[in-house]
Amino acid sequence: MPASNPMISELRKQLSAIEGDGRSERPVLSFGLDPVDSRLADEGLRLDALHEVAGEGAGWGDDAAATLFLAAVAARTQGPVLWVVRRRDLFAPGLYQAGLDPARVLYAEARDDLELLALMEEGLRHRGLGAVIGEAKKVAMAATRRLQLAAEGGSSIALLLKRPGRDGADPLGQPSAAVTRWRVASAPSLPVPWEGLGRACWRLACARQRGGDPFELTVEAPDETGCLALPARLVDRPAAEGRAPLRAVG
Repeated sequence: MPASNPMISELRKQLSAIEGDGRSERPVLSFGLDPVDSRLADEGLRLDALHEVAGEGAGWGDDAAATLFLAAVAARTQGPVLWVVRRRDLFAPGLYQAGLDPARVLYAEARDDLELLALMEEGLRHRGLGAVIGEAKKVAMAATRRLQLAAEGGSSIALLLKRPGRDGADPLGQPSAAVTRWRVASAPSLPVPWEGLGRACWRLACARQRGGDPFELTVEAPDETGCLALPARLVDRPAAEGRAPLRAVG
């Protein structure tokens, strides 16, 4: 049978899908920002996968930046967002500023990390949510594998905020099955030609990704649509230009 036979081509496609090689078949949420998307192996964040995020430092500023990064990602998904917390410290106006309408958020309060991970897994298996977010300190490799398996085959992105423990250990120091792992830190705002502060900036680092290399860059914090932008000196931009160009993502 000639190699160009369409039956062989179709069989190869089916085998590729079974083996999990077909990246084009996986749902992906792009950032709409080429310097980020072009460095990611999947050209965005896989929706059927687990992604971990941590603040670069132990201070509240980096923790808030990491939380808002998660909110911005969830804001660009479709459907309700399940956010599992250990303490009631989410600030609804802050989520709204990062593009996530608080009306979309379903809150669940867990007694401990084990219950939190179980609630996340249940939410991912529901298949009707846009994103499932949890906040934990120590998560075993086996638990991240369960979350990854629960996410696969669906379109509910799993986002895990790793907070530092009392021992001060690196939140991302433990092995994990997450497809990407991120660090977020507050960065100085750009100067503006009036009295006050410019738009908040972050130092965003992809510390590890499956099938790709780590990278780091500085971005502007998300706008009301949940989109990031590259910093630019506002004094050099025409007033009509506004923020850096972004393409819509869904």
